[in-house]
Amino acid sequence: MATSVVLVHGIRTSHTMWRAQVEDLERRGQRVIAVDLPGHGTRRGEQFTLSGAFDTIDGAVQEASVDGPVLLVGHSMGGLLSLQYAADHPEAPLAGLVAASCTALPRGAALATYRLLARALDSLPDRGFWLSERMLDATIPPETRGDFAAGGYALDAQDAALSTLVGLDLADAVRRLTLPLWFVNGQFDQLRANERQFLRWAPHAELIVVPRTSHLVTAMRPAVFNAVLQLATASVADSAPRTS
Repeated sequence: MATSVVLVHGIRTSHTMWRAQVEDLERRGQRVIAVDLPGHGTRRGEQFTLSGAFDTIDGAVQEASVDGPVLLVGHSMGGLLSLQYAADHPEAPLAGLVAASCTALPRGAALATYRLLARALDSLPDRGFWLSERMLDATIPPETRGDFAAGGYALDAQDAALSTLVGLDLADAVRRLTLPLWFVNGQFDQLRANERQFLRWAPHAELIVVPRTSHLVTAMRPAVFNAVLQLATASVADSAPRTS
């Protein structure tokens, strides 16, 4: 059976950030479900909660598993949530996990600084939209530049989402994972801070570092990230879903 893929976006953005990956996977005949987490995309206005996020991921995984083994893929916050979900749901029909741009622990001074910067942007007259767009213009190729904003920015959910991430016990979660696992980071991603710790916690995991990219690795070099997903789906294609 073909491998199905569930895609979980990062903070502020939505399922639209995965457009290049969805098109490539569908062109290859694979089923793809790109979710919107609570408070994001089509669900802006909802309250973001960890339980709601995990329910969203679980619903997509269960739906996708009807067609075959499931590869779970998360970016940034979506990667952190996917790691925790996979560890807490050993009965879920997952055949593998790709965690992109998320090998940093959401705690302490780093998280506090990020929240302060997010609040500062939010206090601008346009809530930082102009600056965000200029940053994307400077780093993202034209073909994927509009994907992050296409579903709208979840500005009202970002602080609540950031504050809840402190509740994740990622050290314990990653240690408990036994399924095939890939960490994918951009060469210049600031969230590589705890990369070596994550690899110590999951010595069976593979690390892929994409040259000349930063945090937005899925959009900066989409063809390379698509190739990573091809590698992962091929690796798990013949494996059976996990059972309890």
